Amino acid sequence: MSAMTDSLVIAQRNLIRMSRIPEMILFGLIQPVMFVVLFTYVFGGSMKIGDTTDPDVYKNFLMAGVFAQTVTFATAGAGAGIADDMHKGLIDRFRSLPMARGAVLTGRTMADVVQTALTLTVLALVALLVGWRPGSAEPTNLGRILGGFALLLLLGYAFTWIGALIGLSVRTPEAATSGGLIWLFPVTFISNAFVDPEQMTPWLRHIAEWNPFSATVQACRKLFGDPGVVQSDAWPMQHPVWASLIYSILIVAVFRTLAVRKYRAADG
Repeated sequence: MSAMTDSLVIAQRNLIRMSRIPEMILFGLIQPVMFVVLFTYVFGGSMKIGDTTDPDVYKNFLMAGVFAQTVTFATAGAGAGIADDMHKGLIDRFRSLPMARGAVLTGRTMADVVQTALTLTVLALVALLVGWRPGSAEPTNLGRILGGFALLLLLGYAFTWIGALIGLSVRTPEAATSGGLIWLFPVTFISNAFVDPEQMTPWLRHIAEWNPFSATVQACRKLFGDPGVVQSDAWPMQHPVWASLIYSILIVAVFRTLAVRKYRAADG
């Protein structure tokens, strides 16, 4: 309970800091909105989903991928924020306080999840404005839709721990930003987020189908009732909700352990 209280205090500190720098939130909203608009109107009608190139079908297919990309790209900001705190000596001040060592990182990641939830809310409203309609392919309900967004936030939280480890491993915020983005591009694009994996070469399709990112996208499409839930022999594609949960929990367990260990080693 003491560690949780310390984590909540750090989370509150980061949320207050975000509210006092509104451009952080504003710029964090502009990029995903641009992705929604550009992918919808630039690629809509040219991408084949199943047996059709109908732009409305692609529009509904796309949104789960854009949502997932948005929560994972927040990783770079998390890593840069931690690297910035270390560069300015703020982490050293926290270390001098009688608090749980993991609270600094846990509080930071909790605050990032709150910001991600705000971004997802705005992004969902924009998606509805451009024509996204949950239940376009199969029936759904509010509970299933909220479940899909919960899986997205869990994936974002998991990937934020990867960003935290990167932020602790580099010397400058600029390096953390670059290091946080360079691995995200293959993870998000070699997936089922923007194209149907059936259109990929066999070896690339297998990578995409076993990608943890793809599992969450597939789970969201299933829960949202969107098109693109194709048949596949890969277990994550057959059981995407369970696969998404398992992948996200494993990522949190592994990278939280590594990040806290890195923090303690730096403390020593």
